[in-house]
Amino acid sequence: MTSKGKTTSGRPTLRPVSAATEQKLTHSPTRRHGRSYETMAAIKDYILQNNLQPGDPLPTEASICEDLGVSRSSVREAISNLTALDIVEVRHGYGTFVANASMDPMVELLVFRGLLNPGSDYRVLIEIVEVRQALDLAFAPAVVHAWKGKYSEALHKVVEKMEEIAARGDSFPEEDKYFHTKLLSPLDNQLFRQLTEAFWDVHTAIQPMLQVATAKDILLTASAHGDILAAAEAGNLEQYKEAVFSHYAPLLRNLDEARNKARGLETT
Repeated sequence: MTSKGKTTSGRPTLRPVSAATEQKLTHSPTRRHGRSYETMAAIKDYILQNNLQPGDPLPTEASICEDLGVSRSSVREAISNLTALDIVEVRHGYGTFVANASMDPMVELLVFRGLLNPGSDYRVLIEIVEVRQALDLAFAPAVVHAWKGKYSEALHKVVEKMEEIAARGDSFPEEDKYFHTKLLSPLDNQLFRQLTEAFWDVHTAIQPMLQVATAKDILLTASAHGDILAAAEAGNLEQYKEAVFSHYAPLLRNLDEARNKARGLETT
């Protein structure tokens, strides 16, 4: 583990981590990746051991090289990989800092995965929608408890706007995101909110490219948002869950039909 020792300047030193710690921090065997992944593990361990927070500075490239006895190329590759994971960020001219460790890398990966073969297999998008539904149902009691007896003029207005847009046969991604973000805002579980937003981002990025939504589905989805809000404000858990199922049912049905149609075309 990282030593509590300090350099002559008073900066905590980085130390190589054990093989077990590296595997825990990189989820990969040490021998498979070499020095850059050893360096990644050491930097992550340094952040954890020194309780660094987003925005806190990291040691310079030269300092990391000196502390760990590794080359600049290993440090640069490690920093590049950690940047891609949103664990650190490089501010050119200022240095390297702890980043927010957001869900953005996961979103990018899932969007790409969903677009690899969109023409013949809707499985990835179906799974994403199912995960969104499962998350909404899992936290239904918390949402209903938070909104029981309350009235949100902003949410009612956005539902009305959804219904107006849906009546024209158009989708409403901005209004949809606002609705779900606002609905979950009273909850204390930050990870749940982040996961919900991440899967929403993936869903809305992939769905238009697959061209499976119909005007009827859009209308049903808009109406379901109103039912979700009404049930939450009434404190009715069962009605809330029913509204959640109604919210996702048109899309799941449409996706299933599109997948079956694509499979049928492939076999003819």
